[in-house]
Amino acid sequence: MEFFYEWVGRLFEWIQDLGYFGIMLGLMMEVIPSEIVLAYGGYLVSEGDIHFLGAMIFGTAGGVLAQLFIYWIGRYGGRPFLEKYGKYILIRKHHIDYAEEWFNKYGTGVIFTARFVPIVRHAISIPAGISKMSVGRFTLLTTLAVIPWTALFLYLGYVLGDQWERIDEAAGPYIQEILLVAVGVMIVYFIVKWMKSTKVRS
Repeated sequence: MEFFYEWVGRLFEWIQDLGYFGIMLGLMMEVIPSEIVLAYGGYLVSEGDIHFLGAMIFGTAGGVLAQLFIYWIGRYGGRPFLEKYGKYILIRKHHIDYAEEWFNKYGTGVIFTARFVPIVRHAISIPAGISKMSVGRFTLLTTLAVIPWTALFLYLGYVLGDQWERIDEAAGPYIQEILLVAVGVMIVYFIVKWMKSTKVRS
C-alpha cells in the first residue's frame, strides 16, 4: 500500500506540472476516482496555477473520453474481456452485473442519470458498448452528465483549497441532492417512455 500511495502522490505532482492536460489525462487513466482528480484540479485553481474555465473544459473532455474508452472496450472486447481486465480500471464483475441490469431494464436513456448513481456510473458504459448503442447518442448523454459533475467537484476543490482531501465530506450533501434530481429525471424519462409505448400499442 505504501508503494500505491507513493505512486498516487507522484500522479498528483504530474497533474500539477501538466496543468489542464494533467487533469484530462488523470481522468482518462481512471486510476483514482474522478472526484479526487477534479477536487485537486479545483485546488490548483484556488492556487492560481490554472483557470476554472480551462479546468472545466479539459475536465469534461477527460471524463467523456474515459467513458468512451470503456464504451469501445465493451463494444469490441465484450464482457469476457472486461471481467478479466476491468480491475485495472477499477471495474469489478459486480459493477458490470449491476450496470447491465440497469441498462437492460431502463434502456439507453439511463446513460445520463446513471452517471450520478454510485457503483453504476463507472460501469454503465459497458452495456452501452456491448449493445452497440449509437456513439453520438452515448457521447451526448455522457457529456451532459459529466459537465455538472465536473463543475461541482472543481468548485468544491476550489472552496476547500489546501483542504481538498476532505472532498468526500464536503460533497456528501450535494451528492444526495444530485441523486434526488437524477431520480426525478429518471422517473420523467420512464413516464414518457411508457406513454410512447402505450400510444404505439393503441
